[in-house]
Amino acid sequence: MIIGVPKEIKDGECRVAMTPAGVLTLVEEGHHVLVEHGAGFESGLPHEEYVEAGAEVVGTAEEVWRRAALVVKVKEPLEEEFRFLAPGKTLFTYLHLASAPELTRALCDSGITALAYETVEVNGRLPLLTPMSEIAGKMSVQAACQCLEKKNGGRGTLLGGVPGVPPAEVVVIGCGIVGLNAVKIALGMGAQVTILDIDHDRLKYLDDIMHGRVITVYSNEYTIRRACAYADAIIGAALLAGRRAPVIVRDRHVKLMKPGSVIVDVAIDQGGCVETSRLTSHSEPTYTVHNVVHYCVPNIPGAVPRSSTFALTNATMPYIRALAAEGVREALADDEALRRGLNVAIGEVTHPGVAEALKLAATDPLEVIGEL
Repeated sequence: MIIGVPKEIKDGECRVAMTPAGVLTLVEEGHHVLVEHGAGFESGLPHEEYVEAGAEVVGTAEEVWRRAALVVKVKEPLEEEFRFLAPGKTLFTYLHLASAPELTRALCDSGITALAYETVEVNGRLPLLTPMSEIAGKMSVQAACQCLEKKNGGRGTLLGGVPGVPPAEVVVIGCGIVGLNAVKIALGMGAQVTILDIDHDRLKYLDDIMHGRVITVYSNEYTIRRACAYADAIIGAALLAGRRAPVIVRDRHVKLMKPGSVIVDVAIDQGGCVETSRLTSHSEPTYTVHNVVHYCVPNIPGAVPRSSTFALTNATMPYIRALAAEGVREALADDEALRRGLNVAIGEVTHPGVAEALKLAATDPLEVIGEL
């Protein structure tokens, strides 16, 4: 099979979908890999390393898309890439379609087969989302630290405090992978940390592994209001796999926050879990609502591309190898986890979460696999 790796063009997106090691693995298994020139440069992976691994380096994204049967990316196609979408091709990337009706429409209209990393599911786990969630969770606290600085519009509060001065109050909403990693970093930096969730078992687990160092609170209207009133920084980390993120923090809650406090909405790629959130970018990461600084960058791990690229490739390669070796139809038929990753095929939305979010009808993946 011919596998294509185009260069990412999203603002601040410096990751690449495959390392030279991944290329070498596929080449040794008899496949041909096309890599756009410069695709790995921002991750510290020059094109010479891809050539040495056996890739064919080509000059344009258009050539990658035209020749490849399977295109692997990091982020969703942008509008200028819609023209590359075509029937008979398969796209494997982060899509986050629940908050992207225009992209969903473009994928359906093109006839392409589109699989999303974030909805591949194994026994309730999301193995291709996990490494980026770990990175985003850790980096969310770094972002909060920077946003709290006075020069960036914040309160001028040091996260860990100093002797005689209390630390910042960090509130994490959501006890999943993002939330857990945010808690680790915030605690490590000396902050006072509270985490809210509606899953008692998850709260108990976090209390156990953190030995009582983090305050665990059941999430409801009262506790959200109370947390917003005292928080210096809120990390929004609520997730529903494949679906639009639930809106937990409402406009009325944001109004209760202290001037110069910070919201980092890590769920923004799924629509955001804060009502006042809207997409930003690495080049313009923040804005202010009700005197609260909002950081809503959808591709946070793109800021640490070398770490992110290697972590992503480690997770995705088994699935890419299966798609290349068996073909898309057989791979989807054989692997339920990969089948859950199918979001769009032959013009139909096949993931129930995406369909629900966009108010569309969902088609069972098993009904369309035979037509691929």
